[in-house]
Amino acid sequence: MNKITLTSDEGENIELYIVEQTTLGGVNYYLATEEESGDSDAWILKDESGKEDDEALFTIVEDETELAAVAGVFSELLEDTDIV
Repeated sequence: MNKITLTSDEGENIELYIVEQTTLGGVNYYLATEEESGDSDAWILKDESGKEDDEALFTIVEDETELAAVAGVFSELLEDTDIV
C-alpha cells in the first residue's frame, strides 16, 4: 500500500495510506486511511494540483454531493474486499 505524507495548514506532517484511487470528471480522488490495516478513520482526498505545481496539492472532500458520488465509486471498487 502506498503511503503519502501531507502537511497540514498548521505545518504538522500527517502520514496516510492510499487504499484506492479513481478519476471522476478528469479529477483524481484517493481513499486514504491512517493505518495500513485494521480499523481506522478514512478520508477522501481530491488532487487539486496544477501542472505547474512541484508537489501534489490534496484537499479533503467536504461537499456532501461530491462526497456521496465519490464514496459510491469507492464502495463499488472495494465491494469484493473486506476494507469497506
